Amino acid sequence: MIVVKGLTKRFGDVLAVDGLDMEVKPGEIFGFLGPNGAGKTTTIRMLSALISPTSGEAKVAGYEVGREDNEIRRNVGILTESPGLYARLSAERNLSFFAELYDVEDVAGQVERYLRLLGLWDRRGDVAATFSKGMRQKLAIARAMLHEPKVLFLDEPTAGLDPEMARLVREFINELKDRGRTIFLCTHNLDEADRLCDRIAVVNTRLLALDTPEALRAKLYDRVVVIHLSAASPAYEKVVSEQSFVRSVEIKDNKLVVGLDDPERNNPELIRALVDAGADIQFVGELRRSLEEIYLRLVK
Repeated sequence: MIVVKGLTKRFGDVLAVDGLDMEVKPGEIFGFLGPNGAGKTTTIRMLSALISPTSGEAKVAGYEVGREDNEIRRNVGILTESPGLYARLSAERNLSFFAELYDVEDVAGQVERYLRLLGLWDRRGDVAATFSKGMRQKLAIARAMLHEPKVLFLDEPTAGLDPEMARLVREFINELKDRGRTIFLCTHNLDEADRLCDRIAVVNTRLLALDTPEALRAKLYDRVVVIHLSAASPAYEKVVSEQSFVRSVEIKDNKLVVGLDDPERNNPELIRALVDAGADIQFVGELRRSLEEIYLRLVK
């Protein structure tokens, strides 16, 4: 759905995006992560045909950036971090105005559809200035979806929202994916990215990593199993260290922290060895690295 090769953008002497190569698959939620000033918004602006790249090439929804820009604009929707609604217009008029700009055939029908979908139909006559931040964000998402775009660019869609509103927006993003939309998501909320995204790219002007969150965990960290015991002892540590598949082991309080390549295959044998040695095992879990740890390691 999006193919990028060597995409570069300079503003005078400032290199904002440096030779970006990536591909976004149809129907996936693609996370685009990086610190402030990493080139994320500039990349979105290039891919949505709002500014031209300095060099490189990109295709969005089958159309080439710089050559078929009007077609790209017809096929993408954008939610910016500051959505810029018309505060003195009603919710309904805000949407109908933009629907007319996009030459939507059934303006009234599309406006009603998305206001109902996002739970705003009962407030359709109220001016946007009276809406909470969460309601304005939902209205902005509706505006981005009016023309049924193939690709949706979301820049910090839950920034500043309370937990309930943020959850509602996340649920709607998942609904859009289920409807076949391709979603390009920029966010600083790494827990949100971990839950929503099929794959993530980490950038800092240039691309640092691109894969699924689980694959990045596997590449950057050993898998670690934590075995909780009623009482730990050096004897149990010795039993574990003697297993050929164990990479590392240490005692922390009454826990054995064990590094393994393949816990699903190795755990049964490891537990049997400990039980045979007299260990009283309470439960076994895996230490899961957060996406924040992965991100900070990549951009350090």
